[in-house]
Amino acid sequence: MPKKEINACQSEACALQTCLNKYTYTPERCHINMRKLYQCCQQFYQTQSTQDKAESTACPLPHVVNRWLDEHGSS
Repeated sequence: MPKKEINACQSEACALQTCLNKYTYTPERCHINMRKLYQCCQQFYQTQSTQDKAESTACPLPHVVNRWLDEHGSS
């Protein structure tokens, strides 16, 4: 069965891209946008845990999201 693509967290991903474009030489200024995207993705993956065939085109793989949030604090 093919994976179902979902545009979850698309607005957060676009906000992050806008920030990165604005602060090309200082991407650390986009930390808040990165956190919002990864928290959105984490929530998406938790919601979709019963349907492992779903994925978001805006989100990194679940293990990447979890590792980033572990390393940067999830709050």
